[in-house]
Amino acid sequence: MSQNNVLKGVFLVAIGATTYGMLATFVKMAYSEGYTTAEVTTSQFILGIIGILLINAFQKAKHKDKVVKATKKNIFSLMLAGTSLGMTSLFYYLAVKYIPVSIGIVLLMQTVWMGVLLEMFLEKKLPSKQKVIAVIIVLIGTVLATNIIHNDVDLDWRGLAWGVLAAASFTTTMFTANSVATEISSAQRSLYMLLGGSVIVFSFAIATQVTPFNFEIFMKWGIILALFGTIIPPMLMTAGFPLTGIGLGSIVSALELPVSVMMAYVLLDEQVILSQWIGIVLIILAIIIMNVNFKRKN
Repeated sequence: MSQNNVLKGVFLVAIGATTYGMLATFVKMAYSEGYTTAEVTTSQFILGIIGILLINAFQKAKHKDKVVKATKKNIFSLMLAGTSLGMTSLFYYLAVKYIPVSIGIVLLMQTVWMGVLLEMFLEKKLPSKQKVIAVIIVLIGTVLATNIIHNDVDLDWRGLAWGVLAAASFTTTMFTANSVATEISSAQRSLYMLLGGSVIVFSFAIATQVTPFNFEIFMKWGIILALFGTIIPPMLMTAGFPLTGIGLGSIVSALELPVSVMMAYVLLDEQVILSQWIGIVLIILAIIIMNVNFKRKN
C-alpha cells in the first residue's frame, strides 16, 4: 500500500471521527431548545436515510452494473446489525440529557475494554498482556476523566447508566459493521443498517413522545444531526479504514474524544479540569497501545 493511500485514509478517518465528535454537543443544544430525544433521533434517522438513498442512487448511476447488489440475506443481516446502531444513538443521547457531554463521550469510549471482553468471549482465549495493560489504563483514565474522585461531583446515575449501555451497544455496532456483508458497497451497508436502526428509533418515539411532534426539528437540527451522525462519519470511516488498516485507523479515530470535549467546552461552556484532560490523554494512550505492534520484525 502506497504512502499516499495511507495518508488519504488517515485524512478520511480523521474527518469522520472529528465530525462524529461534534454530534453530542449539537444534541445538547437541541435539548436546550426544548426538543425531545424522540424528535432528535427521528429527524436524524429519517434525513440520514434520505441522504444515504441519494448517495446510493448516485453511485448506481455512475457505476451502473459495477455495483454489487445486496442479497436478501445481506439486507436481513445488516438490518439486524443496525438495531444496535439505533440503540447506540438512543442510549448516547439519553446519557447526555442527564450528564455533561464531556462525561458522555468518555463513557462511550469504554468500548475499548468492552471490545476486549467481546473478543475474548468470541475467540475463547485470554487477551494479550498488551490489551490487559491498555484496559487498566482506560479504567484509570475513566476515573480521572469523569472526575468522580472529587467529592463535589454529582453525576446523575441515569446518565451514567445510559452511557454504559451506549458503550455496550456501540461495541456491538463496531463488531457487526466490520464483519457483516462486507462484499457490498459502504453506502448500501450504511443504508440497511440505518433502516434497521430506524425500527428501534421509531418504536422509541412512538412509545415516549407524549406531546405533539415538533416538525421544526427537521429544518432546525435534523439536517445537522443527520450529516454529523449518520451520513459523513460512517461514509468517511468505511472508506478510510481499508486504507489505514484497523490499527492505525483506530488510533486516528480516537480524535473523536478530544474534539467532543473541546466542542462541549467552547459551545456549552462545560468545565473541564486538568485531571479530566489527563484522563482523556490516558484513554487515547490506551487505544494507541492496543493497536501498535511492539514486536520487532525479523
